[in-house]
Amino acid sequence: MDGTWLLLIVPALLGFYMAWNIGANDVANSMAAAVGSRSLTVRNAVIAAAICEFLGAVLVGAHVTDTIRKGIVRPTAVGIAAQEAGGDQADGEPAAAIQTAAAKRLSPTAFRLAVGMSCSLLAAAIWLHLASSFGMPVSTTHSIVGAVTGFGIVAFGFGAINWPKMAEIVASWFISPILGCLIAFLLFKLILATVLGRQAPTRAAIRYAPFLVFLVGFVMALSILWKGLKHVFQRQQESLPEWMTGENSDTAAIGISVVFAALSFVAAYAFLRRNLAGRSAEPLGDQLEMVERMFAPLVVVTSCCVAFSHGANDVANSIGPLAAVVDIVSTGGMKSSVPVPLWVLTLGGIGIVIGLSTYGYRVMTTVGEKITQLTPSRGIAANTAATIVVLACSRMGLPVSTTHTLVGAILGVGLARGLASVDRSVTRDIFGGWLITVPIAAIMSAVLYAIAITVLG
Repeated sequence: MDGTWLLLIVPALLGFYMAWNIGANDVANSMAAAVGSRSLTVRNAVIAAAICEFLGAVLVGAHVTDTIRKGIVRPTAVGIAAQEAGGDQADGEPAAAIQTAAAKRLSPTAFRLAVGMSCSLLAAAIWLHLASSFGMPVSTTHSIVGAVTGFGIVAFGFGAINWPKMAEIVASWFISPILGCLIAFLLFKLILATVLGRQAPTRAAIRYAPFLVFLVGFVMALSILWKGLKHVFQRQQESLPEWMTGENSDTAAIGISVVFAALSFVAAYAFLRRNLAGRSAEPLGDQLEMVERMFAPLVVVTSCCVAFSHGANDVANSIGPLAAVVDIVSTGGMKSSVPVPLWVLTLGGIGIVIGLSTYGYRVMTTVGEKITQLTPSRGIAANTAATIVVLACSRMGLPVSTTHTLVGAILGVGLARGLASVDRSVTRDIFGGWLITVPIAAIMSAVLYAIAITVLG
């Protein structure tokens, strides 16, 4: 077997292992609210999460994957962008030698980059596995970004790291939970003011809850139209309709999303009116219970939205380095713009699904209850906020942590009920794991790379 093919097979296995860990450990991010609020059984939550995580990975995952692939270690800085530069400037080989297929020998620089990306996958997966074994709430996003940065510094020096992009990524880690917290806080305060805090919550739900459904429907439709469908047909851009690719594609997507949201509004109004009309004379406690039951289907829908966005963002943590290796092995460098192969996205999606199906349920049953007590209405606020933030960051190519985005959103819901409603010890553990993950993953990746290069020569 040609050695370059081994460089492809090993990272593929490591990428699958990383994706498995993501599914097994991060699935709670998507379905915790539905399970914690008793809106879904664990079994049904696993099935729903599997479908939505896979679709998110395949449809939207390519954009964030590109950030991990070539946004942290700059190809031009290490002289690997032979296709544009005219040759491997670090090693002095002609462009023709670099652009050969896998059967030809890779340049030393290309080889080091491929090995380094493989080591980053292994380091991130090992750290995630160890941390999870000890119950440490760490981020897969932080793990892979730290790992890629660690090997990049050792292999090519500090100048090879795209520090402006790193600054954007690090900023997003802080911004995303803050935004999630703020949006969830405001959403739940709005629900309290318009529905749950009223003297007749059933009557108020009929009047105001459809507007919340409108918002959820709009976010769902826009997330799929804006990015998802484009990536499915990424290789066939010419055959796509004008409304998906032209100058007015965003306007068209927004218009279609508004129509879908309006239909959701009408359906929600009819559903609530059929089930809650004439119930305003019943005791307040009974009314609140009925309203929460009516919210249960919506928290399931929003949980599916979070699962979709989770797959879209976090699949990059497993297949970003793999996509880089595929690019290097097939072309000898990394092109400035190249579609992420569908099989790579699919591999990541399958790994996530298998991971969540094996022992993801263990995490799912705890995260939804530990930070703060969740009900369907609280779950809707948290899920909607997290979906908005994660999908917005995915669109911008920022690999944010879905863990901390949803934690921020759940904290926002808890704070809307008062500080005493939040388990601060759990929060401290999460932020503690957040702080140590990047340096540990970076060190592990650097050590693994040094060992690999020494052994492989």
